[in-house]
Amino acid sequence: MTATTTRPSDRRISPVFVGILAVTAVTGWATWSGFAEQPGVAVFLFVTAAWIVSLCLHEYAHARTALHSGDITVGAKGYLTLNPLKYTHALLSIVLPVLFVIMGGIGLPGGAVFIERSRIRGRWRHSLISAAGPLTNVLFAAVCTAPFWLDALDGVPRDFRFALAFLALLQVTAAILNFLPVPGLDGYGVVEPWLSYSIKRQVEPFAPFGLLFVFALLWVPSINSAFFDVIDALLRHLGVDDFSQYCGQQLYRFWQGPDDFCSVSQ
Repeated sequence: MTATTTRPSDRRISPVFVGILAVTAVTGWATWSGFAEQPGVAVFLFVTAAWIVSLCLHEYAHARTALHSGDITVGAKGYLTLNPLKYTHALLSIVLPVLFVIMGGIGLPGGAVFIERSRIRGRWRHSLISAAGPLTNVLFAAVCTAPFWLDALDGVPRDFRFALAFLALLQVTAAILNFLPVPGLDGYGVVEPWLSYSIKRQVEPFAPFGLLFVFALLWVPSINSAFFDVIDALLRHLGVDDFSQYCGQQLYRFWQGPDDFCSVSQ
């Protein structure tokens, strides 16, 4: 029997996702209002929950685009419910990205949902399915940075501004890393349909190691410096200053204690 997405339950938003949204809203309010006794804890929960929301939307964008491109099996697999537990690899899609945010403050690309590519016709559709995920990160980054590039920061509490700056940093790094044309990442999925069969066959064995290769390169000091120079330039272009980025990350890492530099109002 062919799996379809005709059942209402295939499209119903998961209570798990609703719960994550609720945590984002409550901790966002606590960060904005200063209600939390420890603002760093509120920022940590707000940014982490919002980051998980963006990861779910990233995977949903892949699945939704695939559905409209011809893969009618994505609904039965639970991909349209926004439930992070339904994705192909919850460890790669959710757990590891969150751990990398906590440890290194970098937006790690998540594992993509499983798309039955044989059901999809047309190279443009294949490319668009791969691009849909990181484009969601781009949109999320635009929303996070909107108060900065619109000069609408008047009345925005300092801690909330710092949290938005750090969340924007995560979205920009995730978008750039995802768009790299490296096997295993979405960027390669965008260009793969346009490659010859022989090239695809030669590249295919390296796909499982693409992300590891990228992070190995980021350990090289000169490459790491160049990568974050690009990130900083993009964020500054969007109006997000270095002070807000730095203090957002320091506030997020509440377990390290308060940073005297960030306690000074700008």
